[in-house]
Amino acid sequence: MEFDGFMSNLFFGGVGVLVLELVLFFGGPLLIIWMVYRYYKNKTNKYAQIIQAAIEKNPDMDIEDFIKKISPKQKSLKEKLLRKLLWGSALIVLGICFFVYAFWLDWTGGSNPDDLHLIYFVGIILFGIGIVFLLNYFISKKMLAKEIEAEEKKLTAEANL
Repeated sequence: MEFDGFMSNLFFGGVGVLVLELVLFFGGPLLIIWMVYRYYKNKTNKYAQIIQAAIEKNPDMDIEDFIKKISPKQKSLKEKLLRKLLWGSALIVLGICFFVYAFWLDWTGGSNPDDLHLIYFVGIILFGIGIVFLLNYFISKKMLAKEIEAEEKKLTAEANL
């Protein structure tokens, strides 16, 4: 199929590409944000429906106790700290991989210098963010040691009951 004429050259030459770029670069992230918002809104609405149905069936029940039972379990300080350790380690390894890949491309030669600079830059940024996560983990671990210990004692006391 062949298109001739001014409009086809204009569309496929510039405007079509511009429209496609706008849809991909703005539409994609907006779609993701909308889907996440919709997920959390539906989750909240489901909780509200469950609580409303429970109140309608038994109006004398203890609502606060019921809400505690159906609400998701909160993560402990230790779990939050371990997640920071995980992310920090993963980002450091990813940054090192990018850096090694860029070094290998640089060593073999024949690569575009702009691409090499970008890969080095991404590697350094990922490595730096990973270091920040690890620093945050170690500093938080030191600062929150008493709170973590108290939380563990509370959990063991609840488990023994």
